[in-house]
Amino acid sequence: MTVTTTEDATEEAPAAPARHGRGFVAKAFGVTALFSAVGSVLGLLRDLLLARFYGAGSATDAFLVSWTVPETAAPLLIEDGMAFLTVPAFSAALAARGQLEESGEEAPDPVRALVAATLPPLALALAVMSAVVAVGAPVLVTVLAPGLADPQLAIVCTRLTAVTVLPFGLVGYLGAGLRSHHRFTLPGAVYIAYNAGILTVMLLLHGTLGVRAAAGGVALGSVLMVAVLLPSFARHVSRLTVWRVRGASVGEPVLNPMALLPVVLFTLTRQAQIFVERFIGSSLPPGTISHLNYAEKVAQNVMIIGILVCTVTFPLIARALAEGDTQGARLRAEKDLGVVGAVVLAGTVVVFACAPQLVAVLFERGAFTAADTAATAVLMRVYSLGLLAQGLVGALIRPYLAARPAVGFGRDGRARPLDRTDWYPIWSMGAGLLVTVAVAAGLTPFVGAAGLAAGNAVGISVTAVLLLMALRARGIPIRLHTVLGGQARLLLAAAGAAVPTWLAANIPGLDALGPVLPLLLGTVVGLLSFAALAGALRAPGADAALAAVRGRVAGRRPAVVRQRSGQAAEEGGTGDGGAGAGGGVEGAHGAEFQQARGETDGR
Repeated sequence: MTVTTTEDATEEAPAAPARHGRGFVAKAFGVTALFSAVGSVLGLLRDLLLARFYGAGSATDAFLVSWTVPETAAPLLIEDGMAFLTVPAFSAALAARGQLEESGEEAPDPVRALVAATLPPLALALAVMSAVVAVGAPVLVTVLAPGLADPQLAIVCTRLTAVTVLPFGLVGYLGAGLRSHHRFTLPGAVYIAYNAGILTVMLLLHGTLGVRAAAGGVALGSVLMVAVLLPSFARHVSRLTVWRVRGASVGEPVLNPMALLPVVLFTLTRQAQIFVERFIGSSLPPGTISHLNYAEKVAQNVMIIGILVCTVTFPLIARALAEGDTQGARLRAEKDLGVVGAVVLAGTVVVFACAPQLVAVLFERGAFTAADTAATAVLMRVYSLGLLAQGLVGALIRPYLAARPAVGFGRDGRARPLDRTDWYPIWSMGAGLLVTVAVAAGLTPFVGAAGLAAGNAVGISVTAVLLLMALRARGIPIRLHTVLGGQARLLLAAAGAAVPTWLAANIPGLDALGPVLPLLLGTVVGLLSFAALAGALRAPGADAALAAVRGRVAGRRPAVVRQRSGQAAEEGGTGDGGAGAGGGVEGAHGAEFQQARGETDGR
């Protein structure tokens, strides 16, 4: 265990990058997008093998019910809940470290203090939760899918997937710590390890274990995810550092356990839409749950790509808010909403117009029949109508929760109290869930599984609108008319692009050559049509997307906002062979923060 002073840390750390580097967001996004793309390809291959080996029958339905455990644990413990809690907490610790540099007496490193105070109890709680899920598997299967054809198989698979709770939680914590230190490479690679574990077990044991091999692969893959992150976290985040300062300490980390509740409930309520689908779908003909799963898995890739930029900018927004820069956070959040909307709607055009060709190319082989393709394509088209709202919810909740982190550093040792704004996301998500249930229950008797997909799309759209309005109440002065007007222009561009895309994918006689050529032609026409219309309408995100392709997310060289001599040593890059730092928080946000301060001064 090494103890260093600030002078030692400055000498030992790599040279700090120029604070006015302009490529941080673009480079970090590139690294994250690259590894996420590889992970998504492996995930798609996983779904292809699942369809090939097991088709869309009762055995696959049983596995997919057990898949509810990692499906719920992943957003709660990796992608959303854990990140929403720990990224702002690590950002507060880094801001506290900056305060220490301006003092003069010795005090422990706030980052190390935060890890020591939170990681051990978290690991214990996760281990208990994993055991509870495994023991309660029979009850869980009965509640989730009471009409399931093979409940015993689902129970066995659920006990295997219950292992994921502990590793997923550790991955979420370790990944958030690394991203807060601007190290994006290994956190972006965890799903490569995850899907590699699943694929390995499925390929080797599908013949002898059947669908149980997929559940066992899920358990193995989750353990491999932790193995990817742990060495880097121990090296870059949790090492012991003593700072030589000349003033009062910023205080120990203070956690309000009640502040965790809104985050957990929001994530679980959001995931409850899947519970509704599984519950109602279990009473429909066998294979319905599988069709819904395949449709959602493919369509959600569009939304996942759209919110990748938020993965990079979330630590920057959290750090800005920790330092009191609400205007800079507002500018970044508005830009993120535009980029997310543009990317998601561009993909939605292709998914909606080319759904039959897309499903046929991906799944129609082995046990997956042409009838399965037709059923899945219908559900995919309906489900895609809610993709924009899903992307916007993912972009909105990050700055919302970063505005009031659950963990802080205070000299008086008191945790922050909850107020009514802490519960707004749950109310928004709860209202959307009620709409989902009402629409699904009302439509399913008449249109079957399409009613479930429609309920999902309508419910999440209601949540997105409510959450957008709630962001101002949280203290981030987002301009509603600007955001809503921009999204309306993007929707108009998507609607206009859908027509030529459908025509290109359905040229008479072209389908005789197979589904690949119509899909490729439709994709090219769709993306070009959307880009042309979005540019003509001056929709937000179009220019940023083009600039990202050219490697120039920032329109001009960001200005230097503030220098911290000690911070450079700790935040010296994306690390781990990653994208390069490009200037940390100030480098990434310099132009935007400078503009925000200019607007504030002008007022």
